Amino acid sequence: MIIAIDGPSGAGKSTLGKRLAKELGLLYLDTGAMYRAAALAVLESGGNIYDVNETNSLVVKTNIELSGAPDDLHVFLDGREISAKIRTPEVSQTASLISTFPAVRRVLVERQKQLGTFAPNGCVLDGRDIGTIVFPNADVKFFLTAAPESRAARRFAELKEKDDQITLKETLHEITERDERDSTRHDSPLKVADDAIVIDSTSLSTEQVFAAMLGIVRERQKAPSGFTG
Repeated sequence: MIIAIDGPSGAGKSTLGKRLAKELGLLYLDTGAMYRAAALAVLESGGNIYDVNETNSLVVKTNIELSGAPDDLHVFLDGREISAKIRTPEVSQTASLISTFPAVRRVLVERQKQLGTFAPNGCVLDGRDIGTIVFPNADVKFFLTAAPESRAARRFAELKEKDDQITLKETLHEITERDERDSTRHDSPLKVADDAIVIDSTSLSTEQVFAAMLGIVRERQKAPSGFTG
C-alpha cells in the first residue's frame, strides 16, 4: 500500500502522514526531511548554495537515513543525528532552493522510490511531487492545502518555540515565497495529480482532516479492486 500526500508548506502533511502511517502500520517517509538534510549538508560545507554543480556533487555523496516510529522519526546525515538541526528557517529556505536542481531531485527521488517500494507493508510519503513523480501509481493520493495565512499561523506556532525572534509576518513571507518557488520550478513542480483527493483544511481541525483521510483509505481497502495492505 502506497499513500501519497502532497501539498504546499504548512498544510499539515507531516503531522497527518505520521498519524496515518501509525494507524495503518506503514512506514512513514518524510521526503521533506530528506531535502532538509541535503540542505544542511550544503550549508555546513560552506560552499555556494547557488552553484548547481557543486551542490549536486555534494548531495550525491551524502548518506541520508530515516529511522524510528512515525511519531518519533530520526534523521541522520552521514551517520550523525540531525533531526533538530533541519527544522530552522535557514535550512527550510535552502531546501526549497536546492529542490529546484534537477540532479538533486533525481538522487533523492530514486532513494525515496527504493525505500517505499521495499517497505514490508507499504509506505506513507509526503512531499511536493509524490503523487505526480515519485509514485504516480500510488494506491491513494491526497493533496492537502489551506490559505497561506492559515498555514503561516500554524508554522509560526511551531517555530516560535525554537526561535522567539521570528514574527508571523516573516513566516507568511517565507510561506508565500516558497509556494511561488515550488509551483513554478521547471523540474517536478508542485501541482495536484489528476487523481488526487484535494482537502482544504483552512477551516478544518487536524482531527477532522485525519478522520476524512482515514475514512477514504478504509473505503479504498474495501473496494474489490483495491489493495489489501
